[in-house]
Amino acid sequence: MKPVIITCAPTGGIHTPTMSPHLPITPNQIAQASIEAAEAGASIIHLHARDPETGKPDPSPELFMEFLPRIKQATGAVMNVSTGGGLGMTMDERLRAATTASPEMASLNMGSMNFGIFPLLEKYDEWQHDWEPEFLGMTRDFIFPNTFATIEYALTELGEKHGTKFEFECYDLGHLYNIKWFIDKGLIKPPFFVQFVLGILGGAGAELENLQFLHKTADRLFGAENYEWSVLGAGRHQMPLATQSALLGGNLRVGLEDSLYIERGELAVSNAQQVEKARRIVEELGRRVATPDEARERLGLKGGDKVAF
Repeated sequence: MKPVIITCAPTGGIHTPTMSPHLPITPNQIAQASIEAAEAGASIIHLHARDPETGKPDPSPELFMEFLPRIKQATGAVMNVSTGGGLGMTMDERLRAATTASPEMASLNMGSMNFGIFPLLEKYDEWQHDWEPEFLGMTRDFIFPNTFATIEYALTELGEKHGTKFEFECYDLGHLYNIKWFIDKGLIKPPFFVQFVLGILGGAGAELENLQFLHKTADRLFGAENYEWSVLGAGRHQMPLATQSALLGGNLRVGLEDSLYIERGELAVSNAQQVEKARRIVEELGRRVATPDEARERLGLKGGDKVAF
């Protein structure tokens, strides 16, 4: 089996400051968390930005530019700039940082969906910031929009014009067929990277049977030789699904964006702690962790010398 590409998502746009004191918020914290994750074995760092005062997801390119160069200078990791942004942002807002930074990789959600994080409201009685319960609660009546038009816009504005490749985030079966449609239109070319996202309310559940079916369907639609696949398990499903992916020959993603915990009931103290655990699992299964340059070669990336930071 090929070496395992570990992606780390240090902060994301879902969890809020009340939920963990270890969630990176400021540019300094995000940079440090990313560097530590890369040193622990992550080949790809999937990045969001936050308002340094409130911790609210923020798409400002200026914030990204406070940590992207620092991570690049300190590591060889591939930087992956999110176009998911924060729930409720427009596609133009979601693309601003990536089109400014012209990164090697960016994430791209492959379909509109209900995206329910409102159940997190039940876990906390007090909040650090007023925006937190409002942000979570609005997802009870919210559709995360990723239409064919906006996906095509991202593929052309960011992919074709900047040479950026994508982490295609697929939360359900239909998202794979959306990728196939864009392949047939000539807008997605191999090699490409598919991230199966399991366990989000509104998407496919975090069951092994779902992962196996998605993987089998992707092989049939795309041809196994044309793409790399990885698994993101939300919350308590993070490490079990990472392990299943490694067993099945795939890649994996960890990080505080996806889960705040390292063990049942125990908050992770850092992103690096999760990467280190994932690496131990991979190596105990007899596989090796991929280097950033191995990830670049397998994903056909343009190289760190062709970014704008």
